[in-house]
Amino acid sequence: MNIQPVRYDHPDAIKLDDQVQLEYVERYGDGDGDATPLDAGMFVPPAGLYLIAYDERGRPVATGGWRTQDANDQGYADGDAELKRMYVVPEARGLGLARRILALLEEDARGRGRTRMVLETGIEQPEAIALYTSSGYAPCAKVGHYRFHDSSRCYDKPLS
Repeated sequence: MNIQPVRYDHPDAIKLDDQVQLEYVERYGDGDGDATPLDAGMFVPPAGLYLIAYDERGRPVATGGWRTQDANDQGYADGDAELKRMYVVPEARGLGLARRILALLEEDARGRGRTRMVLETGIEQPEAIALYTSSGYAPCAKVGHYRFHDSSRCYDKPLS
């Protein structure tokens, strides 16, 4: 597998984002997917990073990114890095790609002075929750766009 930094508006990133949105709709039963406002500039270093894993045939099969967050009205704290758009296509699951991307994102955020990685996921994504908890993340106060939703779960991990 080849993991490369790309812009969030790269065609492969858009393709995988469309796929993860369809999965959110399927899992949560609504027509919106994840409505968190995002734009490509949020993932441009040094304010963030967006990664895509490509298989041996050059097909994009996994993504993940982080973006800078500081204290604001959505519950974030100064020094936060927010994990976004972690996704692995179904045929590439179980290969450890999400764990590899997660480690690279944590390393990059730490290197850029971020002190805590935070994320929001949901109860219909048990494999995501298992990945995060097995990677040292713990439940935390809710943050972000879905912080008032009952199905939302938030986790954090110190980066220092």
